[in-house]
Amino acid sequence: MINWIRTAVVNWLKHKKPLPRTPLSDFERIRHELKPCDVLLVEGRSRVSEVIKQITQSSWSHSALYIGRLHDLENPELREKLGQFYHGNPDRQLIIESEMGMGTVVRSLDVYNGEHLRICRPRGLNFQDSQKVIAYAISRLGTAYDVRHILDLARFLFPWAIMPRRWRSTLFSAHPGKSTHTVCSTMIAEAFGKIQFPILPLVKRVECDRVQLFMRNPKLCTPSDFDYSPYFDIIKYPFLDLGFHADQRLMPWQGAARLDPEEQGLYVVAELLDESLYDDTQ
Repeated sequence: MINWIRTAVVNWLKHKKPLPRTPLSDFERIRHELKPCDVLLVEGRSRVSEVIKQITQSSWSHSALYIGRLHDLENPELREKLGQFYHGNPDRQLIIESEMGMGTVVRSLDVYNGEHLRICRPRGLNFQDSQKVIAYAISRLGTAYDVRHILDLARFLFPWAIMPRRWRSTLFSAHPGKSTHTVCSTMIAEAFGKIQFPILPLVKRVECDRVQLFMRNPKLCTPSDFDYSPYFDIIKYPFLDLGFHADQRLMPWQGAARLDPEEQGLYVVAELLDESLYDDTQ
């Protein structure tokens, strides 16, 4: 009975809104830009994605680690290990991610075709270190998804004093038997932690103008941290790119398309965009 309820709740949380008719990202350009060890951010469309967005105050609700194609792995043992979990076309571009209802899995990049995506690229990462990060991610394949972790993060929204003791966050408590559970950003943060690559570390100044870094608890890492991190370069490929339009007025503001009722409060038809909209006296 408990398992049935758990499955029902997970399926309810995983329910997704339909894809937008026009994507926000150019998937083909992103596909060609990606390099092994890039972190791919996803603006999810599921109910649990909305929870994560509210908790983190960010548009990004999911993260995945791009590992390249099967033959991009230098270590034959890693290729063999990965082959135990991936049985598709070896020329497919692959990602490793921790997904609710599936655990930590390897999948084709194509599953995010049409989604709003962003690339976060670790600065100055050499090939050897990138292989170590990928090796850790592969070692986590098959581990379960920690649903309770989302609830733990949500508890940080409430004042500590008014929360019942049994509801307080258990992020820093030991849970024997649960240490193999993980979530998307935690798994990736742990992978970069293996090579001591910073995401959002604590920086403390010490004597003689020297500084010391302290690695953040990976369990507190969220997808937006890769976006905010000064140690990752952000690469965007919007579906309509100003790079192809030297003058924004050349972009297709004019046309016969009409806004849906839910869009009318958020967007303005170009013909109605006049000076009166910016008149502070009105």
